[in-house]
Amino acid sequence: MDLSNQLRKYLIMGSQNCSRDPVDILKEAIDGGITVFQYREKGPGSLEGEAKVELGKKFRALCRNHDVLFIVNDDSELVEPLEADGIHVGQDDVDVEELRTLFPDKVIGLSISNEDELLGSSIEAVDYLGAGPVFDTSTKVDAKEAVGVRWIERVKRLHPEVPLVGIGGITVDNAHEVIEAGADGVSVISAITEAEDVAKAVEKL
Repeated sequence: MDLSNQLRKYLIMGSQNCSRDPVDILKEAIDGGITVFQYREKGPGSLEGEAKVELGKKFRALCRNHDVLFIVNDDSELVEPLEADGIHVGQDDVDVEELRTLFPDKVIGLSISNEDELLGSSIEAVDYLGAGPVFDTSTKVDAKEAVGVRWIERVKRLHPEVPLVGIGGITVDNAHEVIEAGADGVSVISAITEAEDVAKAVEKL
């Protein structure tokens, strides 16, 4: 499967996003049809050290058994122990060119939220872009201002060859707008982790 298709339904999650067993939520999301999972154990209430690695290994095993792409967020030191398929970073994390040298065969994703970031990033070093926050989001404490679907259109127009995922504030009700604007996929946290019926929420995305 090419990367554009693999990015279609992209779940980002850590234990801090879950009010019940995160492993159960991931199982249900996989049953519903997510195509990629990003392990983001970060922020208030998140696990650290060995506990973080142990949860990551459970997630990794589930993804491997169901052919779901497994990405880690920011933490390059987790890539090897979790045998991750790739890593996603923001603008303030490790430089993507440095990451490409470290992990020549891994999938590398980069978040882009404005024109300066777009012009100042080494797009040629990454495999896909995360554009957003498309809509207002309450999940990330330090989220930037929402940029709307026009930002999706702009990034896609400038870099049509790079797979693109919309990120931030995406729900089952507005996901179609992001896809219609040209994104290859939508990435969500609470739209899945807080859903009453996780599998059904994934299907609707």
